[in-house]
Amino acid sequence: MAFRGEQKFSSVTDPSIFRQLKPSKPDAFLDHEEMLKVHKHDTTMNLHLDTSLLEPEGIHPDKIYRNSSVGLLYEHACKFEKGSIIASNGALVAYSGDKRGRCPLDKRVVDEPTTSKDVWWGAINIKLPEASFMTNRERAIDYLNTRDRLYVIDAFGGADPKYRLKVRVITSRAYHALFMHNMLIRPTEEELANFGDPDFTIFNAGEFPANRYTEGMTSSTSVSLSFARRELVILGTQYAGEMKKGLFTLFNYLMPKQGVLSMHASANEGKDGDVSIFFGLSGTGKTTLSSDPERLLIGDDEHCWTDDGVFNIEGGCYAKAINLSREQEPDIYDAAKFGAVLENVKYDLVTRDIDYKDNSLTENTRLSYPIFHIHNAKDVSMGPLPKNVIMLTCDAFGVLPPVSKLTPEQAMYHFMSGYTAKVAGTEVGVKEPSATFSACFGAPFIVWHPSKYAELLAEKVQKDGAHCWLVNTGWTGGPYGEGKRLSLKYTRSIIDGIHHGDLEKAEYETLPIFNLAVPKSCPKVPSDILNPRNTWDDKAAHDRQANHLANLFIENFRSFEEGTTQAILDAAPTPQ
Repeated sequence: MAFRGEQKFSSVTDPSIFRQLKPSKPDAFLDHEEMLKVHKHDTTMNLHLDTSLLEPEGIHPDKIYRNSSVGLLYEHACKFEKGSIIASNGALVAYSGDKRGRCPLDKRVVDEPTTSKDVWWGAINIKLPEASFMTNRERAIDYLNTRDRLYVIDAFGGADPKYRLKVRVITSRAYHALFMHNMLIRPTEEELANFGDPDFTIFNAGEFPANRYTEGMTSSTSVSLSFARRELVILGTQYAGEMKKGLFTLFNYLMPKQGVLSMHASANEGKDGDVSIFFGLSGTGKTTLSSDPERLLIGDDEHCWTDDGVFNIEGGCYAKAINLSREQEPDIYDAAKFGAVLENVKYDLVTRDIDYKDNSLTENTRLSYPIFHIHNAKDVSMGPLPKNVIMLTCDAFGVLPPVSKLTPEQAMYHFMSGYTAKVAGTEVGVKEPSATFSACFGAPFIVWHPSKYAELLAEKVQKDGAHCWLVNTGWTGGPYGEGKRLSLKYTRSIIDGIHHGDLEKAEYETLPIFNLAVPKSCPKVPSDILNPRNTWDDKAAHDRQANHLANLFIENFRSFEEGTTQAILDAAPTPQ
């Protein structure tokens, strides 16, 4: 705020306060402490004057901004963080430095006696000695102690009070604080006053590198998680998504212990209380398809399925922003307003308009916003037991049907497989898509063996009578480069057909090789695209591609064969 005289502070009744401040320049920026003197109410300005708040962690900052207002976090980001600006739509534009996505190869889980036997160790959950974690923790705390100001967000993970966790985020960036203000469930004033000790603490010192010579480190980036200490330590990456996924990983550890299925999935609810779960990897349409003007949004990314219903882990949404448009995704587009964070986007230097098509910094441009920015979001992010389980895939080989009805065994098979495809990059000569299998549609975040989550899903589908579907949002008429992407309009019509019960009553045929039940018709969808083979001019080329993908499924599933029931194994494709 610029100081230009008493008329700028019309709410102040005692003019003598200005004489006390004595700014050095006519346009001097008032420090936060000066503003406290002006307003006389430190709590409204979000400066936690008792710096002993972080004493238990060994952190002794001069200033702590606890659960600060959105306006203050905007102000600090623009003043102290390079590149941060306010866009023409009101969102805060922020940059995460060199790392513009998660660093799964740098994720570590502490190997210690009380939890080690539960963890599915390997390429996803890489062991870290307890001593190395403590070294990283001390390194993060030492860095945080050098900062002039720290930001603390005390909030909740889990909308259901029965399973809720108190989460504390400690960070040196206002952008990170605003991000987690959006993504966590925000406490009431009373809840904040009685917050007490957190159940989970995130030490975000991402501006400072890890020591590559610490045992277990392979780079200057480290995202290390201790289940025993309930702590996450971040070094060497400022990408905000690491914080939300660290909390999700903790839920993926704790919830199965209580018979609750944690899910990398979105969820919405119809007018009759029918809940749909949307499993899917990045780019499959999970966020887009769950934002439905005819249904209430429960959440877009992380949920839990209990004996009583479904609850959202988060209090906000984290949508891809690349090519975002009001025409294709009006609800998400309009969510980019005051309070939202746009990450790593380009904008017009004069108008501050966002160029959503510009991918020069990254394909992974992102938009974080509190869930209430979606006009039809539920006030409390909980819902009844699910009626439909929809598994989304983006098949770039062009051989999976736009929709198929799954048997319980097929549902488990495809859940454990977690298939989608990555489109080939821009290198000369690279034309083929590559298959990606991510167990439980969220392998980077699961902790137990995939069969643990699959067994919980099977149990809940059977007990609650949910219908299971596989929906392909990828290519038709040929693979990527030859065919075309399935129209979002048709995919939405397919989802409507599931919700309205049309596909439950439809006539089906069985697709060879993948042995999937495919409807012969769906309202507002051309019948000829429902069987993918019909859309290919070269039927033999289709069959070769289908057999190729079927073999990739089988090869991927070999790592799950031990301990998997024969009924699920029999749900595998049968190449011809």
